[in-house]
Amino acid sequence: MIEHLIRLRNNVTRTAYQKLLKQFFFSQDPEDVHEKITHLGVRLGAWPLMRVVTDAMFSYHHPSLRQTVDGISFSNPIGLAAGFDKNASLTDILPSVGFGFVEVGSITGEPCEGNPRPRLWRLQKSGGLVVYYGLKNDGCEAVAKKMKQKKYRVPVGISIAKTNCQRTVDVQSGIDDYAKAFLAFQDIGDYCTINISCPNAFGGEPFTNPSHLRLLLERIDSIPYEKPIYLKLASDLTVDQLDGLLDAVAGHRISGFISTNLAKKRDPSLLKDTSIPEVGGISGVPVRDISDNQVRYLYQKTKGAYTIIGCGGVFSAEDAYRKIRGGASLIQLITGMIFEGPQLISSINQGFVKLLKKDGFSSITQAIGADFH
Repeated sequence: MIEHLIRLRNNVTRTAYQKLLKQFFFSQDPEDVHEKITHLGVRLGAWPLMRVVTDAMFSYHHPSLRQTVDGISFSNPIGLAAGFDKNASLTDILPSVGFGFVEVGSITGEPCEGNPRPRLWRLQKSGGLVVYYGLKNDGCEAVAKKMKQKKYRVPVGISIAKTNCQRTVDVQSGIDDYAKAFLAFQDIGDYCTINISCPNAFGGEPFTNPSHLRLLLERIDSIPYEKPIYLKLASDLTVDQLDGLLDAVAGHRISGFISTNLAKKRDPSLLKDTSIPEVGGISGVPVRDISDNQVRYLYQKTKGAYTIIGCGGVFSAEDAYRKIRGGASLIQLITGMIFEGPQLISSINQGFVKLLKKDGFSSITQAIGADFH
């Protein structure tokens, strides 16, 4: 009975979002909408009663979705990817929306205004976004100060990157910038993600070069840190490039990978919109198969030795479950929520339970990499 009521609740919410709110939001500039939603989320999160109401509207809990990954307990495997809550402003309200974990940032060594506007576009026919923010954030010192005194209801990851400016183009300067951000969050959050794959930053992605990555990881290794560290990977890496990065992380304190970041290539077979900005990286449906394939390759290549967080094109329980069966332990999303509505997290988690039962699994953990077992 409860499952039926939750499904009805989610269907009503989705219909209201698709017919009313989405039409209103999509008629406005996407960055303006994002800022308004952020302000609303901050206000809702500040009120205990509103957190309870939001939880009643969107949350979903089931014992089969609980798991422990790298020593961290997750109530469900669906997390918010970095890029939405850039300055850790929404950590009070996001658990009430149903997320099992949240990743904030990416946060850089120095404050960064990002690239000039416009820097966010919708690809309505393709089911995606073009993102050109360029690591806009308040910098590690300001964000760390804000986060240090808070307690969190779900695991919180800190995504760090090098500041988007000419000063960090030099490899050593970039390493110093990463190290500054890493140190700032040494005692904050449950894990750290090193984002080496932002496609919108000055100087490109120097640390997708294995020799440069080794130097960065040697510096990170020198800093005391007892929590998991993940590496966020670019979407357009070849098999040889992935193998090179796997060789580079061997022997260093990398617990796993986030697959993947935004796509840089404009593949006409994946894009249905006629007008696509030349700058920026693409998220959503066009990245779905790219992400799935990278997840599967990493899982098979490493024989499950690393934790994999699947990210890219998750619009349904089936999308997320495909990544789980392909080797992902956890899932992240942003674009799917923007296109489908905030009830998507609950719908995916409820859908997971049904898919697990169908496959004879009693726990999400049993489904990880099931395609290869």
